[in-house]
Amino acid sequence: MRIVTIGAAAILALGLSACDKHGTEVGAPIANGAGATASLRTAAGADAGRASAREVAGGLRFTIDAKGLPPGTHGAHVHMTGACAPPDFASAGGHWNPTAMKHGSMNPAGPHEGDLPNLIIGTDGRGTIGITIPGATLAGLLDADGSAIVVHAAADDLMTDPSGNSGARIACGVFAGG
Repeated sequence: MRIVTIGAAAILALGLSACDKHGTEVGAPIANGAGATASLRTAAGADAGRASAREVAGGLRFTIDAKGLPPGTHGAHVHMTGACAPPDFASAGGHWNPTAMKHGSMNPAGPHEGDLPNLIIGTDGRGTIGITIPGATLAGLLDADGSAIVVHAAADDLMTDPSGNSGARIACGVFAGG
């Protein structure tokens, strides 16, 4: 019985370690990998932190370092247009979704490439998330009309199309290469 358990664990470990077409682990840093950053702002123009996207093996690594936001759980998404006109940031458009999937990591027909995990903001107004999106590219992120990062007022339920019932947009930043 012990041999079966060890064998099953080894198979599971192999299945969880995704590799790109060159045999490199997805998410592994790339020397001189290009990136983009976005300065998050509230509708009132207050500094709300920073987001970044960096090329890694097999995709893009997104991070958000937020500050000055209300405590709680907030949806966070990459949106398809590089515009953040206050007060509602509707100019950022819908979620970045070049593969035409449904919203949410819990949705069997999802997720959008722009669906990020919920951002948890502490009582000090700060929160951080990081995730690698396999298959995402910097060229796709910085296409002709750019893209934006948006933080929402409520938690993302990770399933309901098109935005996970995550509510109003409370912070936004436009990605720029560099």
